[in-house]
Amino acid sequence: MTEPRWYSQPYPPEGASAAEGIRNQLGRPELDLLTILVRESAQNSWDARDAQSIQPVDYRIDMWTVGPAHAGAWRALLQAGTPVGAAHFPLHDTLRRSAIRVLAVSDRGTRGLGGPTRADDAIGPERDFVSFVRNIGEPSDRTFGGGTYGFGKGIFYLLSRPGTVLVHSRCRTPEGGHETRLIGCALWKSYVSTETDAPGRHTGRHWWGDTSGDVVEPLIGAEADTVAQRLGLRPFGPEETGTTVVVVDPHLDDLTPPEGATYLAETIAWHLWPKMISTGHTPPAMRFSVSCDGVGHPVPDPRSLRPLNMFVAAYEDMRSAKGRDLECRSPKRYLGRLGLMKRIMPPFEPTRAQRMLNIEDLIHHVCLMRPAELVVTYRPGPKPPSANLGYAGVFRADESMDEVYAKAEPPTHDAWNPQSLERPESTFVQTTFRRIDEALSGLLSLNGGARPGGNAVALGAASSLFSGLVGGAWGIGGATDYAKPGSTATRRSDTAGGEEETGRSNRPAARRQVGSDGQVGHASATAEESGGGGGTMTHRRPRVQYVGDPYYDDRGDTSVLVQEFRLPAPGPQRLRIDLAVTLPGTGGRETDPPIGASMPTLLGWEDEAGTLHPEEGYVVEGGESVWRAVVRPAPDTMTEIGIKVEAVKAP
Repeated sequence: MTEPRWYSQPYPPEGASAAEGIRNQLGRPELDLLTILVRESAQNSWDARDAQSIQPVDYRIDMWTVGPAHAGAWRALLQAGTPVGAAHFPLHDTLRRSAIRVLAVSDRGTRGLGGPTRADDAIGPERDFVSFVRNIGEPSDRTFGGGTYGFGKGIFYLLSRPGTVLVHSRCRTPEGGHETRLIGCALWKSYVSTETDAPGRHTGRHWWGDTSGDVVEPLIGAEADTVAQRLGLRPFGPEETGTTVVVVDPHLDDLTPPEGATYLAETIAWHLWPKMISTGHTPPAMRFSVSCDGVGHPVPDPRSLRPLNMFVAAYEDMRSAKGRDLECRSPKRYLGRLGLMKRIMPPFEPTRAQRMLNIEDLIHHVCLMRPAELVVTYRPGPKPPSANLGYAGVFRADESMDEVYAKAEPPTHDAWNPQSLERPESTFVQTTFRRIDEALSGLLSLNGGARPGGNAVALGAASSLFSGLVGGAWGIGGATDYAKPGSTATRRSDTAGGEEETGRSNRPAARRQVGSDGQVGHASATAEESGGGGGTMTHRRPRVQYVGDPYYDDRGDTSVLVQEFRLPAPGPQRLRIDLAVTLPGTGGRETDPPIGASMPTLLGWEDEAGTLHPEEGYVVEGGESVWRAVVRPAPDTMTEIGIKVEAVKAP
């Protein structure tokens, strides 16, 4: 068996690329290394999908500490033939540590790295191996591929502290069989060697494999399988093809390995969600998984991960008849298709993955993608006039425009830069942004007419100034001294004496409205309380005690308005809801929607255990339990909630 060794590339007489130049080809991206790893490696996997297979591409990231059963093989196999000096080859120090950590990015259902193993032999269309292992900056030959140039592999070296990776691949041979290949690659810094057997200048590029010939070759077939097994790498199944790239000693920034795995899982969801969702009868195009030391870290479902689910809804809008075609008029060109989704949504605490996308506490972004349906970026649009109103958009470029948008991307494929193009291509990209902005302006305008700089507030606001209505009356927003959502608050009546509305008070609370200026006004109507009944209900009339302010929450993929309350009087009582929409500043109240408009609807009464009871006239037992009225608000309105209660007479 051939024992693999390292080979360090000397500068040839005609010159070559230094390792520093290759490492710098990604520039100074705004995204962190783990995010770039997900984006670039998934692009590679998607572009390498097996056209003969109808199964989704399997993509996974695994991190682990090399165990005692394999650590000895790592140190013995990967130190053979290394150049002298840690400064020239930092893998020396990595292998001397007590623990060796690795990160592996794997795909299955892809072609694997096939074709010739020597760059000078790769003259046909099949040259995946030399494109990934040997050559730098080779143009993509895949129609509608995610990447345009071969810079994506550079992230593997940047993520590795010693700049070292192992490439383990299985491909089909021209004869119809299968072949396993294993090779190591290192990319560090150019240097001048004083070793007697290899003096002179070196590029800083190194390969690990079969050094018996004039060019270092990968281990092939049974030898590759044996060495991979000694290193503890995941083997290939009998009919499996694909590639595993093992990053030695990965940078995780300030994250622990489990935290890094969780971050990678969420990053996959945000950047690769178009490949995760099924459309119609078509299953997802890719499957994803993440693990750390054998423990799985589930990749979130984009349809249930808030607020990513808004982009999924916008994507489905884009694919439907409601989607919009965007065009450039001069020169005339069809650009692509846009879908938009506006929704009342509760605030959220941004995660690390969202902050990396400059998504903080509000969604007002359009996801840009090329025909390959890989996320390019989330382009921010104007902020809505309300803190609880968000919108998401998805723009997918037309196939005829793919080359234009691809040329507008930097090496990390995370932006469209029209300034990098000549006319008319720059005009197409600039017009794309202008058409998107026009659509967003219409989405956020009142009655189809936006008034920049004015005081208009969208009727769907539901901000702290226009929160839902409480106390069987008008909403009390964050500008008052009342308790915040979720707390227990008493409210003073506006009747004589200023008596507090407590469990012992029978006085109704006056309605209050918070206007756009934050001032509290009064309405003439009062909350309704119904009496009646016998027994214990004789001395204590049924009444509603509101707990805190209404707030927005999620129930599945639905944004809802929630009002908590108690029924302090004992005995069985029947609940009813009184819903209306209101116009800010006018006091207007509508209980019947205009033609084509919707009204808020009661989803049900939720008890303390979280069980939802959908009956309108649901009967509950009075007491200290906190109940929740769960309402689906109508779009583009302020919602008025009134809760009515009446005693249920004993039979």
